Amino acid sequence: MRRRLPSTAEALEILKSKRTRPAHRPPPPAGKALGGFVRELDARFGQGANALTARWREVVGPDIARRTEPVKLVKGRGGAASSLEIRVAGPSAAIVQHQAHEILARVNLFLGPDAVQKLRIVQGPLRRTEAAPSPSPARRRAVPLDAAEEARLVESLAPAPEGKLRDALLALGRGVLRQRR
Repeated sequence: MRRRLPSTAEALEILKSKRTRPAHRPPPPAGKALGGFVRELDARFGQGANALTARWREVVGPDIARRTEPVKLVKGRGGAASSLEIRVAGPSAAIVQHQAHEILARVNLFLGPDAVQKLRIVQGPLRRTEAAPSPSPARRRAVPLDAAEEARLVESLAPAPEGKLRDALLALGRGVLRQRR
């Protein structure tokens, strides 16, 4: 048996009486909702998982920190040894390998006794997250030579052929004469 379709007026009446609300959604899990906030706090204050990254220079010292950066800290399962993976810039890996005991001692001093038992060294380019050095003060403009010195310099370079070589010799001569002052 075929069912007849409602007219426009009947359809509007049906929609008025049976308007439904969207399905109720449960709130997102607390970990997902707080993830961004925790990451922001972690970046600002350096606590938690990224504490070692934030204070790497203080922990291992400026010499080692210049060549290395911590990548990840892997906790051992079931009482197994935990390890710290560090990235080392190029040929410095041999030097860092010899300093592994010192690095482990300093990291354990920071994280707590026996927090890390193994050090894993991976060679690769470092990602520098520290602030770029402040721009150097503006260089003072070099004081030009007086007319007599400039004339003597140009006269002494008269035998030199025109072109880039003569221009370079002229710039060199000006620099030397400025330093003599």
